Amino acid sequence: MIVAQTVLETRMLLRNGEQLLLTVIIPTLLLVVFSSADIVDTGDGERVDFLAPGLLALAVMSTAFTGQAIATGFERRYGVLKLLGSTPLPRWGLMLAKTACVILVEVLQVALLAVIALALGWSPHGNPVWVALLLVLGTAAFSGLGLLMAGTLRAEATLAAANLVFILLLLGGGVIVPLDKFPSGVEHALALLPISALSDGLRDVLRDGAGLPWGDLAILAVWAVLGLGAAARFFRWE
Repeated sequence: MIVAQTVLETRMLLRNGEQLLLTVIIPTLLLVVFSSADIVDTGDGERVDFLAPGLLALAVMSTAFTGQAIATGFERRYGVLKLLGSTPLPRWGLMLAKTACVILVEVLQVALLAVIALALGWSPHGNPVWVALLLVLGTAAFSGLGLLMAGTLRAEATLAAANLVFILLLLGGGVIVPLDKFPSGVEHALALLPISALSDGLRDVLRDGAGLPWGDLAILAVWAVLGLGAAARFFRWE
């Protein structure tokens, strides 16, 4: 039942034009445009080496947070969650299927963005295990926040808030604009955001070949625990 629900969730996501815009088209366009044109000062080195890790982080956020929050919020509004909760599929199984769907889509996103970035001259370094660990923790953090929003706000409010957060974190989360371009106090505050921790952690590993970024992992772990804990406590099925 969980596998069947996972397949259904994935098909629905991939058939949704707005979801495809968030998860595939926007990250891809940002990678191509900002890597090809000197629009933003990304510091020393090739632009694509700075941008690729940040846009991998954006891809995770777009699927695990923005897309999942909006889809789940409207499923809750129209009674789909309540209906599914009354089927033989247990509620934990439904959440597991949604999580599996998010992971499958992220695998496709990472593969697509990696191929495009390599074609643009990207030269990744570092241990892929650390990359996978960062992506998993980032997914957990964003999923918790997305489900918390979807399970507590009205669907229309979730739609507006999720898109607003996506735009704000795209601009101020170290995805395209380096955090050191912001004033010192603002920079330190932004560095505590999950998108910043994921972007910086991936950049440290993939661009600089660094070891395990413990500080960024700790930030993501805190967000994951808080987000998933709050979602489990306050999520309403109807």
